[in-house]
Amino acid sequence: MSTPSADTGAEAPAGGPGDPGHVATAGLSLSPFRGLRYVPDRVGTLAAVTSPPYDVVDPNRRLDLETADPYNIVRLILPRPEPEDSGDRPDRDTRYRHAARLLSDWQRQGVLAADPEPALYVYEQRTGGGGPGGGNLQRGLIGALAVSGREAGVVLPHEDVMPRPVADRVGLMRTTRANLEPLLLTYRGNGGAAGVIERAVLGEPLLTTTTSDGTHHRLWAVTGQAELAEVGRDLATCRALIADGHHRWEMYLRLQREHRHLPRSPWDRGMVLLVDTARYPLQVRAIHRVLYRLPVAEALARLGERWQVKEVPGPMETALQALGEAKQHGGNAFLLTGGDGVFRLVSEPDEALLAATVPTGKPEEWRRLDATVLHASLLDHTWRVPDGPDDIGYLHAADAAEREAARSGGTAVLLHPVKESVVRRLAEQGVTMPRKSTSFGPKPATGLVVRSLTLG
Repeated sequence: MSTPSADTGAEAPAGGPGDPGHVATAGLSLSPFRGLRYVPDRVGTLAAVTSPPYDVVDPNRRLDLETADPYNIVRLILPRPEPEDSGDRPDRDTRYRHAARLLSDWQRQGVLAADPEPALYVYEQRTGGGGPGGGNLQRGLIGALAVSGREAGVVLPHEDVMPRPVADRVGLMRTTRANLEPLLLTYRGNGGAAGVIERAVLGEPLLTTTTSDGTHHRLWAVTGQAELAEVGRDLATCRALIADGHHRWEMYLRLQREHRHLPRSPWDRGMVLLVDTARYPLQVRAIHRVLYRLPVAEALARLGERWQVKEVPGPMETALQALGEAKQHGGNAFLLTGGDGVFRLVSEPDEALLAATVPTGKPEEWRRLDATVLHASLLDHTWRVPDGPDDIGYLHAADAAEREAARSGGTAVLLHPVKESVVRRLAEQGVTMPRKSTSFGPKPATGLVVRSLTLG
């Protein structure tokens, strides 16, 4: 293992157990790095240059972010082709090259500047409460995590990935040579790293901002060797669950393999936010589906007598409460709507249907997941909906799924969130859930700190 040298930012060999880069191979290895951060005097506001993670930015939100500030980070994470190369089918490489040029230009112009020495970054998010002193609090550490595959058992994925988003993220990172946004990972620590975090937040933050959703963000740098060593010792005993960022973690793995010929390669690490959920439990929400080419009347007709179907009253919040009440009794349940204000609860599937359609050879807990049954019994068997972006949309907000169903004339399938304990239990068995099964949050804002691989 290795860690950036505090005086140069270059990769340096790890020392003994007291060295912050020295950890047991069975645990997590989080290294400091010289973060690239926006220079406040060169942008409108810090809030105006941040963005949600790339995969939750819809087209309307993307345009809003682009117009909020000419240096908004969305121009890097979701780059458009340069004007002279634009067209009906813009070349993907052109978009990546454009992002790389922007990143270089912003550094040359002094819009982005590197911190003077490597650091682990304490990141705080507070939602609700009307100010920095109230609301729901989350704190964690941003650093460069050693990348390892599932076989190592150190970083545990819990969802499958789709080839197209992985290829897209690989192309972007390969071209920009930068980690543009942190992945969200959870772990259960022994108190050492948490103690470093609690002491760091007593000092003056590097930045403070409030984004348009009302979330308050603060960032501190941890650079002291004693503190880094304490974090290293704690994390060496831990393993992490990927909460958000499975496609980007697969990106890290592919690029690590691509550069395995390089000694002490910066591609062996990737930027993450590690949150100790023993101190700061995350919220787990469902990810909903929109079936663009399946009208709700046809979806209901195809169910036949193998599901119980009943209409439940709206509006959305009331209908979701009915879904939650149905889940309290166990079994599978979904909420269907065509975006017309009418909601139907689909529940109590026929056991013979489940036995015939849900794959065997995995734990019963996995076989009973709503996402498993949805994809195996409904999407594949009953509705025969192809698993591609032209047929299925994945949306994090139920009201957005409802609107999209109305726009497309399709069907929104709304799910109830699964418990984090179930996610972790399956991941520890090496079992992945169907992709887009969960949405952990709050998600870190993109744009507060960037890791450039050229800085070490």
